[in-house]
Amino acid sequence: MAATAVEVAENGNADPPRSSLVFLGTGCSSAVPNAMCLIQPSDPPCHVCSQSLALPPEQNPNYRCNTSLLIDYCDSEGKHKYILIDVGKTFREQVLRWFTFHKIPHVDSIILTHEHADAVLGLDDIRTVQPFSPTNDINPTPIYLTQDAMERYDFIFLGPEKDSLIVVISWKKDVAINILDSIAVKFPYLVQKKLKPGQEIRRVAQLDWKIIENDCAKPFVASGLQFVPLPVMHGEDYVCLGFLFGERYKVAYISDISRFIPETEYFTAGYDYKLQDDEINKMKRKRPLDISKDGGRQLDLVILDTLYKTLDAVKRICPKRALLIGMTHEFDHHKDNEFLKDWSNREGIPVQLAYDGLRISTDL
Repeated sequence: MAATAVEVAENGNADPPRSSLVFLGTGCSSAVPNAMCLIQPSDPPCHVCSQSLALPPEQNPNYRCNTSLLIDYCDSEGKHKYILIDVGKTFREQVLRWFTFHKIPHVDSIILTHEHADAVLGLDDIRTVQPFSPTNDINPTPIYLTQDAMERYDFIFLGPEKDSLIVVISWKKDVAINILDSIAVKFPYLVQKKLKPGQEIRRVAQLDWKIIENDCAKPFVASGLQFVPLPVMHGEDYVCLGFLFGERYKVAYISDISRFIPETEYFTAGYDYKLQDDEINKMKRKRPLDISKDGGRQLDLVILDTLYKTLDAVKRICPKRALLIGMTHEFDHHKDNEFLKDWSNREGIPVQLAYDGLRISTDL
């Protein structure tokens, strides 16, 4: 598959230098192959996972690391900035495999979709792509995330008999403030700014934490490129972020989703944000959800998690092209892409499964 990735880049590279999107990972949280399929193989064995023993990963599109995207952004002056979306459990492997292959020299900024393990547990290894300094005397890498991802609190109202098993950070009358599983809990040594008295200096990743809003109306800029947050449901009790970026080539990246929030879907499909329910219903009656191809706001590319009814969402958003990510071992790259090819021909929207190492050249 490495040769394919090179061809994709070269075929669209008529006027270098250009921006590009590098798919560092396209797999689910447990990655592919699934370890249980190898240590306790079924009868017959899992085709997708057993194949991983026969082919090197760079030749196997069914070998998938945690979902992550590297944006090689070439600005108006021809300078390249490297923006990383999510740093999961397989980040070090992705650096060794794809940073070296695609000649990615460093990371200029990081954006997090949420704080689950498959999006953040590689943060400690960010130091491997930063300049070496035994005293941490380097410029920190900006990292953008929501307040909930950074430090999420839960307010627990207690009765007369306080539960001694609850771990709390403070008390106020009969309310316990419990800090939930967030970046500050997982990586306190990456968050703290000052050493405690007597604490020894240890080399760790240097990060500049920047809080963003989970609101389509509040964009932010990372390394010169503007991003619009796209809040979506990741389960029914958790909001995760996707991102909309690019002026010449408009891309929506949504990696962890179980359901679209109506305002987000309408914004992604080209409608104005901050719509009320009654306004959305009025617009539904006036015109279909997918925007006109000559309306000026149609997305060039949607990169979308393989959620339930993914293709229905693609039809509603109606991009010029869609690539799917977040695949488990239940997805066979070649077999499912044949199905998607037929679907694409029928619906008029090109859709395929992405794969690790895929590089797409474009003008953002």
